[in-house]
Amino acid sequence: MKRTALTILLSVMTIASASAQSAYDAWLLSENNYEGTARSVAMGNAFTALGGDLGAVSINPAGSAVAGYSQFTLTPSLTFSTNIASGAPFDNNPAPYFQNKTKSRMTDLGLSNLGFSFNFDTGRKTGLKSFTFGFIINRSNSWLEDMYASGTNRETSFLAAAAADAQAELEWMNNNKAPNEADFTSSDFLSSDAFDYMNWKDVVGYRSGMFSAIDADGKKFAGATEIVYDGGEHMLAGEVNQAYGKMTSGNKNEYLFNFGGNISDFVYVGFNLGINTLNYDYSYYFKESAVNAENFENVFVDQQGVEHITYFDRAKYQYDYNVDGTGVFAKLGVIVTPGNGLRFGAAIQTPTSTTIKESWQEGAETRFTDSSFNGESESDKGNAGYRFNAPWRANFGIAYTLGKLAVISADYEIADYRSMKYKFDRHESADSDIEYFESLNDDIRNRYGAAHYLRAGLEIKPLSSLAVRCGYNLASSALIKEYDPQTDEYFSMDRILRHNIAFGLGYSSKKSFFADLACRYSLPENEYIIPYSDYLASVNGALPPEILNRHSNWKVLLTLGWRF
Repeated sequence: MKRTALTILLSVMTIASASAQSAYDAWLLSENNYEGTARSVAMGNAFTALGGDLGAVSINPAGSAVAGYSQFTLTPSLTFSTNIASGAPFDNNPAPYFQNKTKSRMTDLGLSNLGFSFNFDTGRKTGLKSFTFGFIINRSNSWLEDMYASGTNRETSFLAAAAADAQAELEWMNNNKAPNEADFTSSDFLSSDAFDYMNWKDVVGYRSGMFSAIDADGKKFAGATEIVYDGGEHMLAGEVNQAYGKMTSGNKNEYLFNFGGNISDFVYVGFNLGINTLNYDYSYYFKESAVNAENFENVFVDQQGVEHITYFDRAKYQYDYNVDGTGVFAKLGVIVTPGNGLRFGAAIQTPTSTTIKESWQEGAETRFTDSSFNGESESDKGNAGYRFNAPWRANFGIAYTLGKLAVISADYEIADYRSMKYKFDRHESADSDIEYFESLNDDIRNRYGAAHYLRAGLEIKPLSSLAVRCGYNLASSALIKEYDPQTDEYFSMDRILRHNIAFGLGYSSKKSFFADLACRYSLPENEYIIPYSDYLASVNGALPPEILNRHSNWKVLLTLGWRF
């Protein structure tokens, strides 16, 4: 099945006692979607050849030298996020299951820009005529989503898939164990060190009663939503209500120490020493409940061998993940003004050396009609620290100014995501850690390529104090290949394209004060989510539900500034 948007299979995880690093995480945390001031955003951040704006210093550090004055800017922003979710049928399975079309919204107040720059006139008529020094904080990306999907299903079950995953894990462990190791059974899910060597989702699922062993050896499992026949065959016992939700939040900011120089009003140069900080929070849950509990009979045998009958009511699984990171980079830029209104600009940024700290936790609960059989479990809180390099970037721009009446500009940016790399210390890292990171880096090189970004902006000044602006962004995904575990090969996939449109107004007083307003709309992006594993396809062709999530957002920015 081929999709033109990213498919995330949430239920397929590596051993959860390991940290959550992946090639996708490196890409997610490395991507930029520049904000800055309201003026820079309204013009699509197409400022490589323009400059003069503190929001554009993230694009080209030479831009600070263009302004012949000192300035201070403050840019609060509001983000309005919208998610629309519904069932997405597979090509050969028309039932969407998540039949309900749901819409959810989320709002966040942030700070897109805060900074100042000081301009110093050298008094020279040629050579270095002036230089600037500034400290600017610009937001380079943000995440905000609150998504929910629901429906009914009569063929597949999250709990049944969890049982199949646990059974597959035990089979793999027993087939790959050392000769002197004991047989792994369901009792290992209850051991005190289970979170050290077993999949956390399987551990919390078993301990909470989402699934149970159905054989005497404790190596075969069935979900609490399944009916088990003589001989061990099992299937979904009835119709279930299903709900999936996820929430993301966080932002990435650049703290820039900027230096710029004006050489003969012809060449402008600039340098940034940047500190990159990021915070990213992600959580998702899956809920399942019986439409008719009487269909979901569960038999429990106590220590005395007495059978007790109860009925499955509902269950919930949740995963929480947090990342905090700090990185360091440098950026060098130049703007050339040959005359006749033409302007050219270029900038290059070093890879960002980033230190990451992350934590994650999983939990599950299962409820029955007889509450004495209810169960719940929460994993340990996982923690990990590591380093990785975000990719190098290069910007190129051209602009044309028509006196004080209008400005038009266009930018091209390239970032080589194949250069992303997880880093380890050979002296301090265990052999298993080194092997894991080397495998991740190989996966990055196989999956990712260069991402391309096009930006365009227009500013018209019908009055000396009033500016009207618009802008456009096109970004191509760096993900160019996906991995097929069945063939153990990578296959090409269509690139995801992200579109932003922006517009705004600007006011400049005759004295020092100026204010700008901008709105940016990120067009809807399609995301296909498969919440749990494909556990029945090889048996009867039944496929798990798929969700189509369409996410878009509006961002409104207001810049207040003073020149002096």
